Amino acid sequence: MEYIRKATAEDLARIAEIHVFNYRLYFYPIFRSDEYYFRELQVPDLMKQYEEKLDDLYVYDDGTVKGFAAVEGTYIARLFVEPVLHNEGIGSVLLDHAVRELGADHLWALEKNTAAIRFYQRHGFLPTGDRKPEDGTDEYLILLRRA
Repeated sequence: MEYIRKATAEDLARIAEIHVFNYRLYFYPIFRSDEYYFRELQVPDLMKQYEEKLDDLYVYDDGTVKGFAAVEGTYIARLFVEPVLHNEGIGSVLLDHAVRELGADHLWALEKNTAAIRFYQRHGFLPTGDRKPEDGTDEYLILLRRA
């Protein structure tokens, strides 16, 4: 059964909430910026940002929105699953939909986010060797492209 659908304005709070939870859980330990993660990164602000990109958003919804992907052309800009639901196949369904239905073939991942990189590699996305600095930090992003 396919649980992926286009996001609507009613999904924006949930999408922003999932984004915040993931950023705090997985990126805060790397960047350690209290100012950004606990003051700037807020659901209402993210809702406004995502509202402008609603056409690029897809949600996993089996009665509850449990994850989302932002796909811009063939670029996967974001793919997040509610953290307490990781390892239940939701991310795989979102990623497979992005590839199969939307033609997505590349993304950038934080070099230190090894769990995400392994996930993408299991789905045929391989590091190209290209890397770039993450804006305003000492960290790097790596490009993964579907083989």
